[in-house]
Amino acid sequence: MMEDLKYPLQQNTVPLWAVPMIAILVPLAVILIYYLVRKDVYDLHQAILGLLFSVLITGVLTDSIKDAVGRPRPDFFWRCFPDGKGVFDPVTSKVMCTGLKSVIKEGHKSFPSGHTSWSFAGLGFLSWYMAGKIRVFDRRGHVAKLCICVFPLLVAALIGVSRVDDYWHHWQDVFAGGLLGITVASFCYLQFFPLPNDIDGWGPHIYFQMLADSRNETQHGNFNGLNVAPSEIENVCIYPHRGIGVSDDNMNAVLGEIESGRRS
Repeated sequence: MMEDLKYPLQQNTVPLWAVPMIAILVPLAVILIYYLVRKDVYDLHQAILGLLFSVLITGVLTDSIKDAVGRPRPDFFWRCFPDGKGVFDPVTSKVMCTGLKSVIKEGHKSFPSGHTSWSFAGLGFLSWYMAGKIRVFDRRGHVAKLCICVFPLLVAALIGVSRVDDYWHHWQDVFAGGLLGITVASFCYLQFFPLPNDIDGWGPHIYFQMLADSRNETQHGNFNGLNVAPSEIENVCIYPHRGIGVSDDNMNAVLGEIESGRRS
């Protein structure tokens, strides 16, 4: 009984405090460096929002699934029986743990791996971000760019491998955590940025929306190349099958502006 849960209880190769530093501070440092170079406040704002959304949503989903599933860790036997002597109910054969309740409770949080999901959420977002900034999909065959973008994913994968090596997770837990993290990171990145292979993949959606709005305002202020005030343009009405008509009280003002524009 519990033969697959008798792996030794070990310390974490990657401690818990290091995960937020890897998943949040490292991507944040790259985002800030890009801001110092380009001075693009739109990109800074959207990148920080996307990163925080990615790690926070992943954290909530991971903890919720952990509590709901309650899968025992590979080292659960030694958490339950620190002295190595298993105690079971003689009638129901249920496990009667003798260890600390906090340690036992932590032993029921194997699926999915929180270290892995958080790492893929933060570093996965960073991989998307760098792919857009260095134009990795520009069809020029620069393999070095691809290596730069894959490197954060490699670090996240190694963190996941360490969780199996430390006997804190089964391989299925790590796989599910990585899949959860990279999925949330992808959705959060595409919420604020175009795909990296897009012609505008280097900037956030809101930046190009701002440019489009500014262009429309400029065209609105220069109606047909004439210096016509917006208040006068608003008085122009289009009637079906009758062409363009102008309200009587502003007819003289608009015609006078057009004549003065032609003379100049």
